[in-house]
Amino acid sequence: MRYRTLGNTGVKVSELCLGAMMFGANGNRDHDNCVGMIRRSLDAGINFVDTADVYSRGESETIVGKALSGRRDDVVLATKFHGAMGDGPNMAGNSRRWIVREVEDSLRRLGTDWIDVYQVHRPDPTTEIDDTLAALDELVRSGKVRYAGCSTFPAEYIVEAHWAAERRGFERFRTEQPPYSIFARAIENAVLPTCERYGMGVLVWSPLNGGWLTGRYSKGHVERSSRMDRMPLRFDLERPDNQRKLELCRELEKVAAEAGTDLLGLALGFVLAHSAVSSAIVGPRTDEQLDGILAASAPPLDDDVLDRIDALVPPGTDVSDADGRWVPPAIDSAWRRRRSRAIR
Repeated sequence: MRYRTLGNTGVKVSELCLGAMMFGANGNRDHDNCVGMIRRSLDAGINFVDTADVYSRGESETIVGKALSGRRDDVVLATKFHGAMGDGPNMAGNSRRWIVREVEDSLRRLGTDWIDVYQVHRPDPTTEIDDTLAALDELVRSGKVRYAGCSTFPAEYIVEAHWAAERRGFERFRTEQPPYSIFARAIENAVLPTCERYGMGVLVWSPLNGGWLTGRYSKGHVERSSRMDRMPLRFDLERPDNQRKLELCRELEKVAAEAGTDLLGLALGFVLAHSAVSSAIVGPRTDEQLDGILAASAPPLDDDVLDRIDALVPPGTDVSDADGRWVPPAIDSAWRRRRSRAIR
């Protein structure tokens, strides 16, 4: 396992980060099996683990906490807040009120006194960024959090947050967690250059594009899964963009074979080839998936291979518009463009 510095924090993290989204009710319900997978990942050299409070409503954090018992000091632990954790109107979001409450619940579930990277899971247009940063600044100063980060923020929001932090003397975002893969390259336009400008670490999610870049769908058959139920547009083979993915997978498999790897290895090597990327999050659900990821690792790709990928999927473009970018509420919801700001 190779290691990189997380932005300019000085913290060394493995090139592969173990994502825990699939541990719990939304994926693998066997806690003992999940704990074993986490510990096997650590034994393989992975020292970076990412989860979120909202993953299976806290169950993922609980599983991660069990797995890290006795090994906490060896692991860079990241989690996130923002998603709804209850039915109340204030049990979600990026407000100071919610952050200072939810961090305590995450610490309890994780069985730790501190979180290395505490990330804002998504933007919240209803909350001033100053309030969010103020709460995170307090957590860093108290020792409960080492670094603050954001996830799936557009470049302009990242810049606004840095300006606000500088203006108010708050802890700034030190990391960003965006979607990035061969099939989802839009962040190359502005997000990745912005992160490099500010010295932020980048831990990319969905480098395998929800399983498309493992080769499992290249024959045109998509197996049912909980992920498909949550994100049906990404796997509907009637959609032209998904038909295009099938075609691209077949071409990319040829590129991978000539580069001495498989499609999974090509996908991981691609995202890690970008100078802004610190680590790629992999989220296995089963032992078999973990074995494939650890076997593939992330081979360095030479310029000829990267040029061939660019010819298939041009830099800065997405194959599909269903691949995880944050959509502002003013675009996503018609009533927000035409009605008052009342809660709906």
